[in-house]
Amino acid sequence: MSNDAVDTAKATAGSGATATPADAGDAGYSKDLKARHVNMIAIGGAIGTGLFLGAGGRLNNAGPALALAYLVCGIFAFFVVRALGELVLYRPSSGSFVSYAREFLGEKGAYVAGWMYFLNWSTTGIADITAIALYTHYWSMFTDVPQWVLALIALAVVLAVNMISVKIFGEMEFWFAIIKVATLVGFMLIGIFLLVTQQEVGGTTPGPGVIADGGGVFPHGLMPVVLVMQGVIFAYAALELVGVAAGETAEPEKVVPRAVNSIMWRVGIFYVGSVALLALLLPGSAYSAGESPFVTVLSKIGVPAAGDVMNLVVLTAAMSSLNSGLYSTGRILRSMAMAGSAPKFTAVMNRSQVPYGGILLTCGVCVLGVGLNFLVPAQAFEIVLNVASLGIISTWVIIMICHLIFVRRARAGLLERPHFRLFGSPVTEIATIAFLLACLGMMWNDPEVGRRTLLLIPLIAAMLVVGWYAIRRKASRTTAGELTRMTD
Repeated sequence: MSNDAVDTAKATAGSGATATPADAGDAGYSKDLKARHVNMIAIGGAIGTGLFLGAGGRLNNAGPALALAYLVCGIFAFFVVRALGELVLYRPSSGSFVSYAREFLGEKGAYVAGWMYFLNWSTTGIADITAIALYTHYWSMFTDVPQWVLALIALAVVLAVNMISVKIFGEMEFWFAIIKVATLVGFMLIGIFLLVTQQEVGGTTPGPGVIADGGGVFPHGLMPVVLVMQGVIFAYAALELVGVAAGETAEPEKVVPRAVNSIMWRVGIFYVGSVALLALLLPGSAYSAGESPFVTVLSKIGVPAAGDVMNLVVLTAAMSSLNSGLYSTGRILRSMAMAGSAPKFTAVMNRSQVPYGGILLTCGVCVLGVGLNFLVPAQAFEIVLNVASLGIISTWVIIMICHLIFVRRARAGLLERPHFRLFGSPVTEIATIAFLLACLGMMWNDPEVGRRTLLLIPLIAAMLVVGWYAIRRKASRTTAGELTRMTD
C-alpha cells in the first residue's frame, strides 16, 4: 500500500469508525437528479450499441453460446456495480470510484483510476460520434454530408445539453432509456409470438431446431465464445455511472440499492433473453456485423421500415453513451483537479453547478476524433473501441480492489459497512478481478485487433508515470491539506 494510503488510513482511524472522509470535489453540486433519473441511467448504462448493433457479428462468430457469454459477463458486471453501490452508501461522492481510490489506495491510485476512466470515455466518445455519423448516413438525405461534419454536429448538440444543467442531462437520459427499453420489449413480444405460433422467419421455422440444425450451442467451438468476451465486457460499460450519479441525488441511500439490484434482472431479460431469442429465430450465420440483429429478423418477416426504426434506436443509444461520457468525465476530472492530479481548469463550474472544465477537456479529445473521421473514416470506429476496453477493465478492477480494502478496514473496526453489501467478500472481488484480467489476456488470441491493443499498455503506463512525476508534488500537497481539514 502507498504512503498516501497509509496516511489516509491513519486519518480515518483517528476520526473514529463512524466518521467518513470528505471529498472537496463534491462541494457545489445541485442535488437535482431524481430516483427515476438514476434508475433510467442504470438501465441506459446496461443497454447500448453493444447489444443493438454488436450482437449481430458476435452471434455470427460465437453462435447461441453468445447468450452464455452475456450471462457470465453480466454476473461479474453486477458484482462490480454491487461493490460500487456499497461504497456509495458508505460515502456518496460525484468523484465516485476515483474518490474511493484516493481514500483506500492513496492519490496514486486515484490518479490512475481517473485517467484510465478518462481514456475509456474520451475514446468511447470518439467511437460514439463516429457511430452517430455512420448511422445518420443510413438515410439518403444525409449521404452527401461528410462523416466528420455529422460527427461534429453530434458532439456540439450533446455538449450543449450537458452544459445547461444536471437536470437536463437526467431528463435526456431518462427518455433515451425509455426509447431503448420500449424497443427491446416490442421486439421480444414479436419474437415470442413468432416462436409460439411457429411463424416462419426468412424460410426458417423458429425453435430449438434452429440451434440444433446450426451446429448446436457451440457451432464453432469454445474459442470464438472466449474471444467475444472482451467485446461483451465493453457492452456492459457505463454500469458504473450509477456511482457517479449518486453524488447528485438527494437520497442516495434509497435510490442506489434499488437501481443496483434492478440491474441483474434487466441484464437477464434484455441481454441474455433477447440474444437467446435471436438464436431461436434464425441461425447465427444469418446475422452479420454490419447490421443490427433486430433489423435482420424484422426485415425477414416483412415489417415495414424496420431498418429506419432500429437505426433511429441505435442512433439514440450512441447519443446516450456520448451524453453519459461527457457527464461522468466532467465529475471525475473535477474530483481529481481538487486533489491536484488533473488540470486546474477542470475544477471550474458554471452557474448551473456543471463542471464544464472537465467536460470541455473530454470534448477536446473527441474533436480529435472528428479529425480521425476526416482522415480514416473507415477505421475510426474500430481503432478507438479497443483502446476504450483497456480503460473500462482497469476501472472495474480498481473498484474491486478498493472494495477489498474497504471490507478489510471494516473488519478491523476502522469504519462501518452499510447494510447494502456485496456478498461473498473477499472471494467475490478476487474472482471478479481474475475474470477481468483473463478477459484482457484473451485479447492476445486476436492478432488483428486485440494483440495490437494490448501492445499499447506499456505506452499508456509510460504516459501515466511521466504524468505522475509531473504533478506528484502538487497532488501530495493538496491531498495533505484535505486530510488536515478532515481531521481538524
